[in-house]
This record gives sequence, structure tokens and C-alpha cells, in this order.
Amino acid sequence: MTLQNDVVPPSSQTDSRPPATAQFVTITEEEAGQRIDNYLLRVCKGVPKSHIYRILRSGEVRVNKGRIDQLYRLATGDIVRIPPVRIAEKAAGSAPVPGAEFAIVHEDSHLLVIDKPAGVAVHGGSGVSYGVIEQLRAARPDAKFLELVHRLDRETSGLLLLAKKRSALTSLHEQMRDGTTDKRYLTMVAGDWRNPRQHVKLPLHKYTTPDGERRVVVQAGGQEAHTVFNLLRKWPEYALLEAELKTGRTHQIRVHLASSGFPILGDEKYGDFALNKQLQKATDARGALRRMFLHAYQITFQHPDTGEPLTLKAPLPAECERFLVSLGPAQELKTRSTHR
Repeated sequence: MTLQNDVVPPSSQTDSRPPATAQFVTITEEEAGQRIDNYLLRVCKGVPKSHIYRILRSGEVRVNKGRIDQLYRLATGDIVRIPPVRIAEKAAGSAPVPGAEFAIVHEDSHLLVIDKPAGVAVHGGSGVSYGVIEQLRAARPDAKFLELVHRLDRETSGLLLLAKKRSALTSLHEQMRDGTTDKRYLTMVAGDWRNPRQHVKLPLHKYTTPDGERRVVVQAGGQEAHTVFNLLRKWPEYALLEAELKTGRTHQIRVHLASSGFPILGDEKYGDFALNKQLQKATDARGALRRMFLHAYQITFQHPDTGEPLTLKAPLPAECERFLVSLGPAQELKTRSTHR
């Protein structure tokens, strides 16, 4: 199994400005391993993403005097030709990114693991000026290296891994690609969920709408995707599930559940929109829920330095816990679900 699509490609942290004339840069060992498009996006700060991909397609960017595509991964000693590029005018006057720290679950010389709140993007782009990674870098100006290991959707809360060394980033990416990490989420769905343990294997196709929104649908020929759901608690109209990711596709849990007839509560992209609106107001039978009920609560992996297994957990956010409590006692499960 593979978690390849959930891995964020590494990128250089150099702060050099785009050159006025063509510049030739030799890739260091620390910069090696990252994709050329991500490297250029970091080096050419303020240059529109569309322009970066345009100069890649046109062949103006060269590596070792040869043409390359945007998927090329840099190697130590590569000589990169960066053509003259123009900074977008709005970038020069843009407001600085405000530094911010987040609840730390674990930190050492190699890793930073935070409990990301719902409603915060992990990185800037697609209409978002900045995200967790930009805010953390602003709050830690002396950090020599800080990169996202993986992504979480903006409305998903929970464990987010960041690497403080490139060796840690490479190790964790390899573990995710090899499927040796164990990532688990807590989610709540609408409907009469009955199976104690259920495998969902539905191929997913990712596309972008005309207005730039990322969407995913179940479609034959799409990427293989596998999620295992364990039933934890059940009420007449809702069920609390643990989701085990066996692959890591974009919006995988959300689309697998919606396509199976069990939309996640509060999911504004794939959920039951009428129900979501009702949930925003409390009733005599339950409290209010004003967010998507999806939380990355546990992850297990090998520490990139020691090789020892490390399991980290983030408690269910207070707003989700309050909603659970408001539902009253759960039904007794006929068969105990199997989960860690």
C-alpha cells in the first residue's frame, strides 16, 4: 500500500530573491531530493505559480544544460539555470505573515508535531495567504529547516508532522510511501452504521473545478484508495468511527464515507448540506456542531533518528467532545469493534 499522495514534496528554504538575469545555482546535499517546481517556488518568492510552471514548460529552466519537467528531483551537484523572473506587484506590498505557535504534541531536534485546530490551512495557496507552515517559520526565524511532512484538510483538526531536518523529512516520506506509518482519525457520520469493522476500497479521481476548487469523486480508473472503519459508538441517527488510512489520497475519508451513504457531520464539501445547517443550532435532543467532525487523533511511525516506534495522540477537540456528550448514552454494541 502507498501513502504517496499524502506526502508533501520537500522544498528549499533559501530566502534569495529572484535574479535580474539568468543565474546558475549548484544544488547542495541539503537541497537535494526535492522537486524542481517546489525548489523554484521557494527560491523565486513572489513570482506567480503560473509563471513558474510556464518557464518550466518552455525549457527556460535547465538542469545540467538539459531540459527537465516539473517532476524532476534535484540531485547533489546539479547545476540549475534560473531565468530572469518578475515578482508580482502585489507581492512586494503584501502584509508580512504573522508568526504563530500551535499546541505542541512532541518536539525534538528532528521533529515538531502539533495539534492543528480546525479552520487553519497547513500552507498558503488557493486563495489562502498563509498557513501553519508559514506562520511557524515566521515565529521561528532561527529555524534552519522546517517542512511539512504531510497535509491535513483545512477543516480537519489533529496531528500534523513537521520535519526540522531534511534527513527526518526523507525518512518519514519513505515510511509513508512504504505504508509503515499508522494514521488514525476520529469522525462522526449520519446514518445507521452497523458493521463493527468495514473496509472501503473505492478508486478516487481528483480534479479542479473551473473556479479552482479541488474536488474528488469515486471513479473507475481512479487512484486505488483503501480505508478501514471501526465502529466505536452508536446512536439512533449518528455513529462515531475510527478511520484507518491504508492509502493517503486527497479527501479520502470524506469521499469514501459520503459515497457509502454516511456523510461526515459538518462536511461542507461532500456532506449533507441541509443536515449541516440544522446541526449549527442546538436542540432539546443535542448540542450544536459548527465544524466538520474529523480529527487526526493518532499516528505511529519510526523515529527518523533512533528508529524506535513512536505513537502520538491528540485528544478530541472540546467542541466535538461537547457534541458527543450532548447526545447522551450510546447504544450498546452487539459486537465489540477491533481497534487500537
